[in-house]
Amino acid sequence: MESTVDEIAEGIYRISTFAPQVGPSGLTFNQFLLADEEPLLFHTGHRSMFASVRAAIDTVLPVERLHWIAFGHVESDECGAVNEFLAVAPHAQVAHGVAGCQVSLNEMCDRPPRPLSDGEVIPLGRLRVRHVDTPHVPHGWDARVLYEEVTSTLLCGDLFSHLGNGPALTEDDILGPTEHMEDLFGYSCLAPSTPVTVQRLAEFAPRTLALMHGSSFAGDCSAALNALAGSYRARTARAA
Repeated sequence: MESTVDEIAEGIYRISTFAPQVGPSGLTFNQFLLADEEPLLFHTGHRSMFASVRAAIDTVLPVERLHWIAFGHVESDECGAVNEFLAVAPHAQVAHGVAGCQVSLNEMCDRPPRPLSDGEVIPLGRLRVRHVDTPHVPHGWDARVLYEEVTSTLLCGDLFSHLGNGPALTEDDILGPTEHMEDLFGYSCLAPSTPVTVQRLAEFAPRTLALMHGSSFAGDCSAALNALAGSYRARTARAA
């Protein structure tokens, strides 16, 4: 298992591990390292990926320097290695939404997590990340995203997930590939509020979308988010 490292925005590094056995064309599992005075890791990966992801982090900065550990929602590929990282980064603290802390993380984490309210900002140094609650979008009661305000990067977890092992950063269409993955796996929670939640993210006008699965996106991000909202709206209407 080998993880690659690419800088997708200034000070934001994509760590990617490709699993060819997942689905018809394989799937990437991506973490994002925000390298700053208080470094933040978004997603830990599975426990089985810990050694590879740790080695990738060490190519950018010593893993012991991690200050924050965050993820989109509680799921093994997003936070399976959380306690392994807490063990090697003695000053690191998990930061997540209030629901996730109360429902899962207060019991799961070897050190108490920091609960974040909707809209709360953590300054990392030069970079600043804003916590945004997105319950059940794309899935999970505790779902949320982080918006890095200096580089305008939306760390959007499982939104726009797509198969394959493409480039670290693309301007190509990502809606078609994510609709294909939705058709295959039905991974999104389709509720009346889902399109509205995604449209709210478009209002940030991000310049980069950092994806958990697949290539990150550097095209017209607001248009892509609004198109995804439209796709969810159409799927919800068909299901009804």
